[in-house]
Amino acid sequence: MVQNIDAAAFQRMVIHAAAAINAQKQPINDLNVFPVPDGDTGTNMSLTIGAAAAEMKKNRYESVGQAAQGAASALLRGARGNSGVILSLLFRGFAKAIKEKESMDGRDLAIALDFGVSAAYKAVMKPAEGTILTVSRLAAARAAGFARENNDLESVLEAAIQEGQLALADTINQNPVLKKAGVVDAGGKGFLIILQGMLDELRGLPLPEDTETPAAAPADKADFETMSAEEITFAFDTVFIVRKRTADADLEPLRQYLSRIGDSLVIGEDDEAFKVHVHTNTPGEALNESQKYGVLELAKIENMRTQAEDLAAGRHVQSTDDLERVEAELEQNARPAKAAPEKTFGYVAVCAGQGLEAVFRDLGVDGLVGGGQTMNPSTEDILREIDATPAEIVYVLPNNKNIIMAAQQCIPLCEDKKVVVLGTKTVPQGISAMLAADPDASEEDNTAAMNDAFSRVHTSEITYAARDSDFDGFAIRQGDYLALEEHQLFGTDQDLETLLTRLAHSDSHQQAEFISIFYGEDVDQAQAKRTEEIFTNACPNAEVNLIAGGQPVYYYMISAE
Repeated sequence: MVQNIDAAAFQRMVIHAAAAINAQKQPINDLNVFPVPDGDTGTNMSLTIGAAAAEMKKNRYESVGQAAQGAASALLRGARGNSGVILSLLFRGFAKAIKEKESMDGRDLAIALDFGVSAAYKAVMKPAEGTILTVSRLAAARAAGFARENNDLESVLEAAIQEGQLALADTINQNPVLKKAGVVDAGGKGFLIILQGMLDELRGLPLPEDTETPAAAPADKADFETMSAEEITFAFDTVFIVRKRTADADLEPLRQYLSRIGDSLVIGEDDEAFKVHVHTNTPGEALNESQKYGVLELAKIENMRTQAEDLAAGRHVQSTDDLERVEAELEQNARPAKAAPEKTFGYVAVCAGQGLEAVFRDLGVDGLVGGGQTMNPSTEDILREIDATPAEIVYVLPNNKNIIMAAQQCIPLCEDKKVVVLGTKTVPQGISAMLAADPDASEEDNTAAMNDAFSRVHTSEITYAARDSDFDGFAIRQGDYLALEEHQLFGTDQDLETLLTRLAHSDSHQQAEFISIFYGEDVDQAQAKRTEEIFTNACPNAEVNLIAGGQPVYYYMISAE
């Protein structure tokens, strides 16, 4: 049994935990209890802790406290969705507890888990039972009790996981929605997978993706300093996959062409695709010629000359495996400088769809963050736009209930500007808030006006069912059209016009003075005009406006005021 761990061991545990949840993110996504395609808990948690794993891979820490701080910082900036934000809070409290620790034993782990739970509970306005909060709280409580008897870190972590599994199984009885769907809480399951990944690392188990045993190191290492990059005739190691247009495609002409522009040629194929490996000085020409035979699906190009130079100099040899790191560095370097204040108020909005982006731009929004349902941006994504907004006070419009927490994390991270996060849960609410914004008002009056405006907006959405389900007595079949009112199920139908007509006759629309219909990317103009007619005929006392939103997921987003 492992008694305690140092910084390096903690780093490996975080990396293993990220790999574990990445391997199981889809089963977690599939625990979605509502039949709207927003099953992204596993994805959000995987991306969130993945940011910490990337940090652990590229840095070396002297103490476990420093490593935990590094992980917590990366988690915070990479947090996506409510589940990701809560996960980052659990790690933030965890890191705070062991900040000064050189190493960590079982008692330290128990205290850290408890600090994490406290940080998460404090940040959630209305903690609900039967969630990741419940699972983490009961797991931490068991760890604390066990540590009083056995200070062995591995044993304490194992005890926490065992208690967490019991708590997870009981979430189905604590949350009515989970009970109706017959599933356990997705966030709680994700948290336990992370803890199990950490425990697996302690026990020396391989990473989930690591299915091959590494080859033994050769007895003698080549002397790369004696190798000359100029001796490499063809510089680019080029590998790509092409999906065939026809199963019986004759690749002999391609083989002859590639042989003329390179060497080390290998072409493997089956009935559906072929894979090419070639060394060439003109990889673009190789790719272009190959596309005469099908559709390019994947390509990898590496400069063997620079790799040889790096080897000779004893430097890290760059390969396509470094792409994510390089992209992150480029993105960081491309991040706009913090804009100096030029006005009192600035605005940042989250939305998806060119039409919606244009609406927000026209209303005076300074920064737009791509995202929404199933596409939750990270805290870092939102913070980037806040930094680029030239204002003293920046209002953030999350426009989705699952993005509000990630936006709120920007408040303490932004030191030179005041950030005000409005609780807009839908895009129509965000638009109404912007319509009420007054650049000449005081902060208090402007905030009050925007809050009042979006609180009077009633939002309906039309989407589809991703799977068969039962919700609040509704038998829902995969592919059914769904009408939602304030995120609650209004009704379903296999005929879209029938469902829209029923929705148009609902009380919220019959009593409205203004109705705005934003149609999505999967709706053509003729269909949208027909929907406008349905609401115009059903709601004669309302002014009906049709707007091309271009949003994914939802065929229509409809606001009533």
